[in-house]
Amino acid sequence: MAETQQPLLIKRYASRRLYNTETSDYVTLEDISGFIRKGREVQIIDLKSGDDLTRQYLLQIVAEHESKGESVLPTNVLNDLVRSYTSGVNSVVPQFLAASFDMLRDSQSKMVENLTKVPNPMANVPGFDAMRKQQEAFLKTIMGGVPGWSGKAGSEDDAPAASGSDSDELREIKAQLAELQKKLSKL
Repeated sequence: MAETQQPLLIKRYASRRLYNTETSDYVTLEDISGFIRKGREVQIIDLKSGDDLTRQYLLQIVAEHESKGESVLPTNVLNDLVRSYTSGVNSVVPQFLAASFDMLRDSQSKMVENLTKVPNPMANVPGFDAMRKQQEAFLKTIMGGVPGWSGKAGSEDDAPAASGSDSDELREIKAQLAELQKKLSKL
């Protein structure tokens, strides 16, 4: 079993500059954010006091992204977080959040794994077949009276009927629906 990679040590100097100990250069919050996005853990230590400042800087990174309009946290979640500091349940919140993000990370990993090893990656998504069948039934219901539509994706009957009574707009809609049905069947 491979040993886990040590966190990237960042030292904060009295001037508040952040120093990357691996590359021996100064870094910004955006640089640290980039390290984290690439999967690297970081640890930020105050050089003089030895205090761990990691949480403070991570919260600052999140606040900056949120203020730039890159919102990930809905307002109701932020409200609940603030409430958790003043209520007696604040000991439950960190474990809940950690477990939720672990589940999200595992689900993303499994989805990426399925996408890379299956010819039709959507086939392994839970409920995909049922969703596809529901969509076919829905399309049959709404398209049942449209001439030239058979309900079978990819058939020549999906092409718009070339009768003189159909308006150009209706033909265009039929063509778009047929194309969408073909794309859905490929999924």
